[in-house]
Amino acid sequence: MPGVYIHIPFCRQACHYCNFHFTVSLKHKQDFLQCLHEEIRLRQDFLAPYAEKTKNNKLLIDTLYFGGGTPSILKVSELIGILRQIYEFFELRSGAEVTLEANPDDLTIEKLMALRQTSVNRLSVGIQSFQYADLQYLNRIHSPAQAKQSIKNAYKTGFKNISVDLIYGTPTLDNDKWRDNLHTITDLAVPHVSAYCLTVEPKTTLSVFIKRGQTEQVNEDHACDQFEIMIDLLVKSGYEHYEISNFGKQGYFSKHNLSYWQGIPYLGLGPSAHSYNGKTRQWNISNTTEYISRIKKGLIPCEKEKITARKAFNEYIMTSLRTQWGCSKDKINREFGSRFLKHFEKEASSHLENGLLIDNQDNIKLSGKGKLLADKIASDLFA
Repeated sequence: MPGVYIHIPFCRQACHYCNFHFTVSLKHKQDFLQCLHEEIRLRQDFLAPYAEKTKNNKLLIDTLYFGGGTPSILKVSELIGILRQIYEFFELRSGAEVTLEANPDDLTIEKLMALRQTSVNRLSVGIQSFQYADLQYLNRIHSPAQAKQSIKNAYKTGFKNISVDLIYGTPTLDNDKWRDNLHTITDLAVPHVSAYCLTVEPKTTLSVFIKRGQTEQVNEDHACDQFEIMIDLLVKSGYEHYEISNFGKQGYFSKHNLSYWQGIPYLGLGPSAHSYNGKTRQWNISNTTEYISRIKKGLIPCEKEKITARKAFNEYIMTSLRTQWGCSKDKINREFGSRFLKHFEKEASSHLENGLLIDNQDNIKLSGKGKLLADKIASDLFA
């Protein structure tokens, strides 16, 4: 079933590596919230062809995700306002997942207790590292002590479905410290981990620092070592490596992200948010001021592209290959036709021979070695 993503574009401080749309100014927060409420009204029918309707004519959704930016920067009363507007037009299916991305410094006992009174039932905590040198390098605002305390606070107030974001491959993070980060996660019994290799994105502060020689370049071999350390340690600790960057205990996989990887339609709201329905992809303008201006004129501030068969095939390869289930030959044949299947089998053959892919009857998936080259292998399989 479909889901809804809401982008909250505000942050207290700019992280050096981040290339998502955000602003550190709260000047337009109230205008943004009013316009977000209006966009929800304007786009209430986007998912209508793909969602069941309730008796009171609302659309059933399985996931709701607050991302950013830093959604936890909002007051709980402001989040409740957004939720009320969502529930004017949508209804959560029983067992639905409602995720809030949060920074550790926002997760006080008082705020968490207030959040527990809302429908938020999953926290995605942007810790990135429990090492002080890493947090300085990344320009994170919290301390290692706050990072650990935020998880303890979440458990203390009754949250059980908790995910933590980590970053590896930073020049300040040696392998022993990386193991210490991972052991901290397992010691705290966090049921889900999203771990991302540090990537130097264009136009970020980090890319400027590297060009000026103010900080070291990311070392690919160093990052690969830490990727392998992570898989070994977390799998031995009972986590399933169900997607290249994601590890979860049984029952704690991210339902919202799984819907992305499985090609399920979703509606994106807020500046820079993407929407997808299988036939088109839409994305809102990545400018909060312009977003507000257009919504106030009654306009949906998005661009749209039609998804061709070739693009749909390539997206399926990219997303499914990253998961533990891999690409289904039967699905390729059913949804794209024999021509695409023949292409896929031909291009996959060399990677099967050299052990980068595994043929698991109908499904073709990455081997342990292949996971280190996931993007390259996917591009080889593209139509």
